[in-house]
Amino acid sequence: MIKNNQYKFSFGPWNISEGYDPYGPATRPPQAFDWKLGKLKEIGFDAMMFHDDDAIPDLDSKSPEQIRKGAKELKRKLDDAGILAEIVAPRLWFSPMTIDGGYTSNDPKARKYAIERSKKCIDIAKILDCSLIVLWLAREGTYIRESKNCRTSTDYLAEAIDKMLAYDKKIRVAIEPKPNEPMDHAYIPTMGHAMAIAFKTSDPKRVGGLVESAHAILAGLDPADEMEFAISYGKLWSVHLNDQNGLKFDQDKPFGSNNLRSAFNQVRVLERNNYGSKGECVAFDVHSFRSTKEEHCVDHLSNSRDTFLRLVEKVRSFDNAKAQTLIADRNYQALDQMVIEHLLGK
Repeated sequence: MIKNNQYKFSFGPWNISEGYDPYGPATRPPQAFDWKLGKLKEIGFDAMMFHDDDAIPDLDSKSPEQIRKGAKELKRKLDDAGILAEIVAPRLWFSPMTIDGGYTSNDPKARKYAIERSKKCIDIAKILDCSLIVLWLAREGTYIRESKNCRTSTDYLAEAIDKMLAYDKKIRVAIEPKPNEPMDHAYIPTMGHAMAIAFKTSDPKRVGGLVESAHAILAGLDPADEMEFAISYGKLWSVHLNDQNGLKFDQDKPFGSNNLRSAFNQVRVLERNNYGSKGECVAFDVHSFRSTKEEHCVDHLSNSRDTFLRLVEKVRSFDNAKAQTLIADRNYQALDQMVIEHLLGK
């Protein structure tokens, strides 16, 4: 294994899950946050991702003082463990207020709730010394087109981001696009949409993106291209690496599990653009297979990191000069075979 001298690795508490799905109950016992933090440290990760209510459970029922106190306690735990808070994200999709969406709800009271909840998220992030707020716009879309106006909803989204940017001048907002699930039609389905809405806000320099591999695949796109598209704007601020078996539900499989060549190309994009040099993390948004036993419930995380680092080796040992010669000759058959043989270790 190569020495990791560039990358910092991250995952979230939800990535150690109980194995329940819409068709069946949990298959593993729940674990307390402190246990998950201990495991993160034990397997050598550097940072943790948070939803606001991962940081402060039952957030909507807490007073501002209770929120501040809880966030300070969490910060002490992270400092004691030597762990950074990479991102904090408002979890808007569980509340009864957001059945019809948060920022794009038809109900002005729901839109107000979403903004106030986002401000609480920012307050928590500030105490955790984290400046990156991630928006996964889970219910910002429609089940039927006639129920919402896309132009109006796009304006609502930009206005909501503007209010977040005005609330704290030091934060950056990273949009994590996804084309569907839970909504049938999402308003910000791709990185191109995320980049576009950034330029609709009051401070485009502070609005960027987070690419999740599986979300790009669900949009019928290549994750590596989505990453490099954002990089071309200077706006790839985090990645959620995982894998996906086709256009199905969001599977969050271990990185490289389904398509090793796609994983190779994602790492290649990060390597050639010096990703991580400005403190960006490599996050793995992966889940154990449902049948995984309790004693193996973090293997998917360490396996994903190991695959990533092995692929870093493959990227760094790839004969780019030879590849460029083949490209100049338009000998793409030979280039294709060269990549396959390199991954096979020939």
